[in-house]
Amino acid sequence: MASWLFIIGFVITMETITVCNVCTIKDNECEFYLNVDHRLTMMRNGELLYAKAGNLYKYDVNDTSKAKPINMEDVITADGWEKPRLVGAVNGKMPGPPIIVYEGQMVIVHVTNNLINEGLTIHWHGLFQNGTPWMDGVPFVTQCPILPGQTFTYKFKAEPRGTHWYHSHVGTQRTMGIFGALIIRERKYHKEDEHIMTIIDYNHDMDSLLSYMKDVHGLYQGRTPAIPSEAIDGTAFDLFHFHSGLINGRGRFNEPETGNNNGAPLEVFRVMQGKSYRFRVIAAGSMLAFRISVDQHQLMLVASDGHDLENMEVESFIINPGESFDFILVTNRTVSNYWIRAETLEIDKNHRTEAILRYQGAPIVEPTTSRKRCSASSRCIVANCPYLLYPPSHYTDCLTFNDLRGAPWNEPPPRGDELHFEEHFLNFGIPGEYPASVNGIVFKTPTVSALTQRTDEIFHCSKPSCGEERVCTCTHSIDITYGNVVQLVFTNMGLGKGQPHPIHLHGHAFYVMKMGYGKYDNITAKNIGENLDVNCRGNINRDESYCNKATWSDLSWLQGNVPGLKFERPPLKDTLIIPSGGYAVVRFRADNPGLWLMHCHMEVHHIEGMRLLLNESLSMVPKPPNGFPVCGNFLYGTNTQETKAFEYDKGVYRSPAGEKARIFETIFVLCFEIFIIAFLSHFYYT
Repeated sequence: MASWLFIIGFVITMETITVCNVCTIKDNECEFYLNVDHRLTMMRNGELLYAKAGNLYKYDVNDTSKAKPINMEDVITADGWEKPRLVGAVNGKMPGPPIIVYEGQMVIVHVTNNLINEGLTIHWHGLFQNGTPWMDGVPFVTQCPILPGQTFTYKFKAEPRGTHWYHSHVGTQRTMGIFGALIIRERKYHKEDEHIMTIIDYNHDMDSLLSYMKDVHGLYQGRTPAIPSEAIDGTAFDLFHFHSGLINGRGRFNEPETGNNNGAPLEVFRVMQGKSYRFRVIAAGSMLAFRISVDQHQLMLVASDGHDLENMEVESFIINPGESFDFILVTNRTVSNYWIRAETLEIDKNHRTEAILRYQGAPIVEPTTSRKRCSASSRCIVANCPYLLYPPSHYTDCLTFNDLRGAPWNEPPPRGDELHFEEHFLNFGIPGEYPASVNGIVFKTPTVSALTQRTDEIFHCSKPSCGEERVCTCTHSIDITYGNVVQLVFTNMGLGKGQPHPIHLHGHAFYVMKMGYGKYDNITAKNIGENLDVNCRGNINRDESYCNKATWSDLSWLQGNVPGLKFERPPLKDTLIIPSGGYAVVRFRADNPGLWLMHCHMEVHHIEGMRLLLNESLSMVPKPPNGFPVCGNFLYGTNTQETKAFEYDKGVYRSPAGEKARIFETIFVLCFEIFIIAFLSHFYYT
């Protein structure tokens, strides 16, 4: 009978669990396999390739007019530079294959690390991981790294719906190529056609780790120190040597002196005339923001970071590392080819990349279209600006993200009373020669999986070296209370300002309630001063203040009384650009117990230490799966043990000594029970 029940149960299970590449709407669970390893660009089956006129040819082909081009589907071309560069790949691809599921499905992903000498984790960017915080994929915060040769199985619920993505959260692996789209569709049949578009900044001479080291320790062009490039408002970028941008892993190198390109193949988005297409754009890059436009087409923004917006028609939008935007494109133009353009915000640089929008029936040639000319009678609207304005001669109007509105069907933002409201000021900056920090604290990574191996010392950041006008290093965390309305004031002020920062929060999306910008020159559009709503305190000269303990200049604004908060349909986000000299007020309800990372999504700033942890009601965190990996230091010849077990049924952590006492207690109880049974059996049988 038992065997029949097992067989029936197995059949039922096989009907509801599908091993697939794309989930169907009927599946309850979907299973994926991701194999992560290193690959070389412009190589195929051990043979070097080169690019010409948008095609690929074997290294020994001299006359391309008589040769058949190489199928590029199995080639990581990047920008077509002939010298192969080491990249990361997921299932042999860069970017990795998209994972497409439906809202509410259980997602199972087996990640195998076949990197030669690096640990790995995968973060599911934009997912809340409610009830599964140990699946968030942050090394030494929610899990131990997956070591080379190991497999780790992630299992989580697909929510919320929208455009999300996955990427490695170890070091510089994300911008080495270990990322891909994660699309969660509403659980209904879809008629809308879609395209996925990922974009990164790229250097074909240096891998991402070398780029990071040169940014930190010095970047030279020959014997000349590199000079940071600037945006139109005068803010500076880090020393990232840009060679090209890649859209879905493809781009081409443009010679800076001549403007000629190397003819590398570009991504082609095929469409039919007279239809609407949803483009899901994901910025997975290291440093630079891109302004996205499509020649002769307007873009209808409909979502950001997976959260619906009130439709807004724009000429272009700006996307920063860590963000995603969805736009609708109506194919109402003449059948032809059109450039999709992505240009960095750097001035006096021709840093860009392109893709091709190809109407069905158009010849297979490159576009000859040009970008819209903004004029007094036909101004251009740009969304998600990190500054307030362009010079008048540009005939361009900026929309900040706070100018956008959430969709009418979004839930309203939470309101809290005095007993259930908390507010935290967090200044993101690089004060002087110090590394990137938050409130002057450079984040120190724990040596254990902090969520599942909690030790008290992890969460105490009270070094004497920390303070109002100081920079220190420790594991920075702030406690937030379950059920409270949490209001965070992100600032970018004082000595450490100078460039905008895209700040990403794990475990939550937040409502953008208000954004405050600095002062700008109306003619040059340069930033000429900070927003004075915030009092940096510390140094009397606010430009010299570290701004580590900021507050409102008007103290009546405390406890959520900030004037101008947007309670009527504020937009939702999980990654937001914080302008230099300005601030943003965001809020959410603390309803997701866990240990959530918050950090700048510019790779160099994240690695340097511009991050912190939100310690959200750890006593309420559910138990992780049995056998969940542990890690920690091994200090030979000492009694130190960082790995501590967690007594989940009582919601408290026990030390190893406590575990030993519990074992003796268990043995004693077991022996006592055996004695009682033997004693009663003796009387029963006699």
